[in-house]
Amino acid sequence: MSADPEKLLTALLDKAKAQGADAADALLYKSLSSNVSVRLGETEEVERSENQDLGLRVFIGDKQASVSSTNFREDALDTLVERVVQMARLAPSDPYAGLAPEDRLAKPPFPDLDLSDGYEPTTEELTERAKACEDAARAVEGVTNSSGAGASVSAGESFFATSHGFFGRKHGGSHSVGVSVLAGEGTAMERDYESDAAVHLSDLRDPRDVGREAGERTVRRLNPRKMKSQQAPVIFEQRLAASLLGPLASAANGAAIARRTSFLLDKLGERLFPETIIVRDDPLRKRGFGSKPFDGEGVTCEPFDLIDKGVLTQWYLNSAQARQLGLETNGRARRGTGGAPSSGPSNLDLLPGTKSPEELIRDAGNGLLVTDMFGPQINGNTGDYSVGCSGFAIENGEIAYPVSEITIAGNLLDMWGSITAGNDLKRKGSVNAPTLLIERMTIAGN
Repeated sequence: MSADPEKLLTALLDKAKAQGADAADALLYKSLSSNVSVRLGETEEVERSENQDLGLRVFIGDKQASVSSTNFREDALDTLVERVVQMARLAPSDPYAGLAPEDRLAKPPFPDLDLSDGYEPTTEELTERAKACEDAARAVEGVTNSSGAGASVSAGESFFATSHGFFGRKHGGSHSVGVSVLAGEGTAMERDYESDAAVHLSDLRDPRDVGREAGERTVRRLNPRKMKSQQAPVIFEQRLAASLLGPLASAANGAAIARRTSFLLDKLGERLFPETIIVRDDPLRKRGFGSKPFDGEGVTCEPFDLIDKGVLTQWYLNSAQARQLGLETNGRARRGTGGAPSSGPSNLDLLPGTKSPEELIRDAGNGLLVTDMFGPQINGNTGDYSVGCSGFAIENGEIAYPVSEITIAGNLLDMWGSITAGNDLKRKGSVNAPTLLIERMTIAGN
């Protein structure tokens, strides 16, 4: 079969129709990644992978089935088509299944979102980057050991086609560097980290700056104390603040709403955040980690504010979820080769406020600055939230001393309703937020 992606996918769809499918779509995904890990100045691991995967979904009436394969021989693909059509005949009925509405499909030319610089560093370059990062961290006074550093590059390309005439290509890539080091000795050791990622290498921070910050963060954590149990303001520092958006996206997912398993089920159109808060989903941002010209069903992507002046405006929907809920898809389908589309955010940002992190600390008065977290627990039906953490006690509007072995808890609706956003938004991934002050949470310490 032809190696040309469009011809390959079109031929697959034609074969599916010839076997009795009423409609079909197909996805071809190619990816590569390279990673180098170092520790104490020595290379520990060098990895490189290249993958190519294909998925085919067919519809017979209101029944659907999906298969995937990494075998691209023509006889194997013929067998693949036969198998998936047989599977669809035996599948249960799904009244909401089907391709995206034809009038919602994106049309070329698709926007250039500058999602890859096309540059793949050599193993030597990645090694040098990782070593420079670790060396800078280890050079900080007080750092006593290293958990290792790494540098990586990844790239992906996908091709999507439907039996009602859509064909599109998406591509992207990223570069990253990071390090984790230790300070102190014996049972008094503390560990911290820093990392950075960018779509274009030119936007990646200098590895030495990343390493230096990791070292300084680690030393600041030495000699932590316990903190008394209390209810007080809690600040999520910038690198952790996006963790409060993940549950928002999950609870606003069309699948959870259709199953009636989301604590946001009856909250559409209600104010969840203060009026000053906007949470924007923008799939068309240039050099965005989650940017795309069309979604996983070929539907046109447009930005929207999931939270507009504090108000929840919509759900994340693919076509099937939209049909089930009596709504229209908003171009947020996600598609892998192994099954039907899901849905979710693209580039999701809580937009910055006007106050600096230092001003938020002063506003907190007495409370907690969270700088590290582990084991978050979230009840998707109620919004109850708890997480183990460490950070710094805040006293009289200033950082007082490091603290550890703390659990903080609250309900996400209460937490979101009292958020104040800082002005330090940085984008290191597809979900981002500035430093966030929560007016009151339960802190469990001594």
